[in-house]
Amino acid sequence: MSATPSAPFLKRVTPGGWAALAWLAGLLFTGLLRLRMPGQSEADVLPGVILLRWDGVTTLLIATALALRGSALLTRRPAAALRFLLVAAVVACIPLGVDAIPFAQYLAVDVALYVIAVVRPPREAVRALLLALGLLAGYLAFRLLRGWTVGTTTELAVAMTAVVAWLLGRSEYQSRTYAESSRAQAAAQAVTAERLRIAREMHDTVAHSIGIVALQAGAARRVIDTQPEGARQALAEIETASRETLAGLRRMLGALRTADRTDAAATTDGTGIDGPGIGTDGAGTDGTPAGIPADRLAQPSGLPEAPGLSALDRLAEVTGAAGVRVTVRRVGAPCSLPPDIDLSAFRLVQESVTNVVRHSGADTCTVTVDHRDPVAVAVTVEDRGPAADRERERPGGGSGYGLAGMRERVALLHGEFSAGPRPGGGFRVTARLPLPTGTGATTR
Repeated sequence: MSATPSAPFLKRVTPGGWAALAWLAGLLFTGLLRLRMPGQSEADVLPGVILLRWDGVTTLLIATALALRGSALLTRRPAAALRFLLVAAVVACIPLGVDAIPFAQYLAVDVALYVIAVVRPPREAVRALLLALGLLAGYLAFRLLRGWTVGTTTELAVAMTAVVAWLLGRSEYQSRTYAESSRAQAAAQAVTAERLRIAREMHDTVAHSIGIVALQAGAARRVIDTQPEGARQALAEIETASRETLAGLRRMLGALRTADRTDAAATTDGTGIDGPGIGTDGAGTDGTPAGIPADRLAQPSGLPEAPGLSALDRLAEVTGAAGVRVTVRRVGAPCSLPPDIDLSAFRLVQESVTNVVRHSGADTCTVTVDHRDPVAVAVTVEDRGPAADRERERPGGGSGYGLAGMRERVALLHGEFSAGPRPGGGFRVTARLPLPTGTGATTR
């Protein structure tokens, strides 16, 4: 049993159904005008002579058949449907004996103009309006040429209602176009943000691992003749770090390919016509862009589980094997952090430790995680400067993206970031990440 509720009745009526109802309502109104209603001394409009004869009734039936045929075509062939309705309006005027096409006979035409203005391109919509107005003008011109009376003011009122219906349709068309472009832009921004996040993850992972590999390779090169066992251990660490990095890269590239296939398959139309003025804006019920599942916006599929501050001990162990001893200090009662803040805090520490390994020449560094502030978590990474017996390793000279990337991460979370030399020597990186209300209350 489907849990999806059925659409309201009015939204289930097709554009052709509304046009047919408008035509029948116009016929009913035309008949009521020619009857003496309760409280009236006489009818508002005297019935024409032809209307009371069989040929008049036959002409009205022919006009109704044309109108119903046009209504049936309105969804599939709007331009042809409009022509049928215009001819029906003119044919209906023959037995009525009127000096202008009445408003009641143009109701269905107004519905068709609205639908065409909503679903068709601007140029075709303008042609439809000009055709409808041209018919009104042509009807008056024909009567003038024959020397008959004309209802100019009546025809102007009918033309005005046609223009209003067309303008309402154009307004709906522009609203749908804007909504569609907004959805496309939001989807593109979501994909771009997802790719930037993956690129940032790749940079953080690769930069750290390559820094460890370069340091271990340099150590192995220096001791390979004097300490073969130490060189063998360094090479083993290089192999482990390389394999872990390669596996991570494969997972991330796989996520990018999966995202490409999902984006290609998740295209939506969003411009269908369920009825005049009735349609969907294509956005999800939770406000997410069309074609982009909410879980993909939060976490790209295919990526490994994001690390957090709980992985700092493992980071210290790997970095220590590379020759830089990392001391992890936790101040205050640890609390459960939101995934984005937990990941960002870990990446900040990882990038800072990578910079220590690659550029500082220090043999020790300290990582401090401060949970004492209930509304924020603070992380600090500092070293004491180059050790006397160590050389600075600068593989490739560095890209310069490390500090900029950390600053960007903190800015996205509306936090505070600082990086610079310590007064006593060395370097310090500090970041303060604000927590959502109530996060600091839950300890772990």
